[in-house]
Amino acid sequence: MTQDSTTPMPATTTNASRGRTAGAVVCLVLAALLTTPAAIAYWGQRTLNDGERYVETVGPLVQSPEIQEVLATRVTTAISQQVDIEGLLDQAFAGLSDEAPRLELLAAPLSAAINGAIDRQVRAFLASDAFADLWTRLNVRAQQAFQRILEGRGGGAVSLQGDDVVLDVGEVIDEVKARLVDRGMTFVENAPIPETDRTIVLMEAPRVQQIRTIYAFSDPVARWALPVVGVLYLGAVLLARRRPRMTVAVGIAIAVNAVVLAIALGVGRQLFSNALAETSFGPASTVFYETLSAYLERGRQVVLMLGLALVVAGWFTGSNRSGTAVRTAIRGALERFGAGVVHGQLGLGWRWVTDNVAWLRVVAVGAAVVVLAWGNEISPERWWWSLALALVLLAVLQVLAGAGRAVSQAASRDHAPTAHA
Repeated sequence: MTQDSTTPMPATTTNASRGRTAGAVVCLVLAALLTTPAAIAYWGQRTLNDGERYVETVGPLVQSPEIQEVLATRVTTAISQQVDIEGLLDQAFAGLSDEAPRLELLAAPLSAAINGAIDRQVRAFLASDAFADLWTRLNVRAQQAFQRILEGRGGGAVSLQGDDVVLDVGEVIDEVKARLVDRGMTFVENAPIPETDRTIVLMEAPRVQQIRTIYAFSDPVARWALPVVGVLYLGAVLLARRRPRMTVAVGIAIAVNAVVLAIALGVGRQLFSNALAETSFGPASTVFYETLSAYLERGRQVVLMLGLALVVAGWFTGSNRSGTAVRTAIRGALERFGAGVVHGQLGLGWRWVTDNVAWLRVVAVGAAVVVLAWGNEISPERWWWSLALALVLLAVLQVLAGAGRAVSQAASRDHAPTAHA
């Protein structure tokens, strides 16, 4: 007797199916909730904790007009406030009593001219290669010092002073004073610069404790958070009964997280600017934030495109009418092309591709992923190159599969028994 097609499935099979579905949903929900925090944690681990990458990230700021303006204003003010130029001129003119009334009229213009000369020398130094080298050294020490602050230690180019986190620019001031002395302005050589004028306030200390708490919690898991999220998404697809549909769901979850991350970056920019608005670093806060978060922003763009690509892939491979029609048309065209270029001496190789095309597709997609993630330099440009590589490899595989199928069909016809009248 044959089993009736309406016979219900065994309870164990039904329970296993429900268990897989529940597992897939749990993986999807967890991954969706963790994607944005994991991306931010990974960025922090790779950018703020990695001294080489940090310096590489902030290096271009040496050419930023906003950064140069903040430093120029701070250094010029620090020097000018400690040098009484008008007093020096009055002292110089004191011995010329006969001409004193006339010379006193020149004191103010000369003072302004000297201050202008100091400002020009400061800006010339900030635009020089010497400052570019100094900027790199300062940022190396700043990153190391900030790391110590996060870990509860102090000292270095960035330090806690009272209620503020400050950046030490004393070395920049000393370099500028040396350049001024070399150009004949020896009166600035012995001008004492107070410690308060040698620093730029970066943030208020009460916020540091909040950052330390977040750092202490997130640092141990930051390195692995994003890979874990990837595994959860992969698990959701593998456990799902309808994988194309789950692929669409994963793509939507990833795309939504990209939008959430864009909102988070916007809010962070505003909070960062507001926190520094009352400090001397305020005018440069926005450009600094955008430069520091550039890697995260590029990653966000790639995440959005990846999500949309997965939605398209799920639609393309699914059982829906439009996806099936498009898939059938493209596959048919590629296989017909492959069948038209068959060469007998390569036929066996192409038949091997036909027999193994399923896992070869996985290899093709994996190669594209390696290209995208290689060196942790993810960018929209690299995304397009990796996507193009994946599409080309998949198309070539389909062409070869069509060629192998044509060879198999030809061989079947050749070995078929001939009908006799």
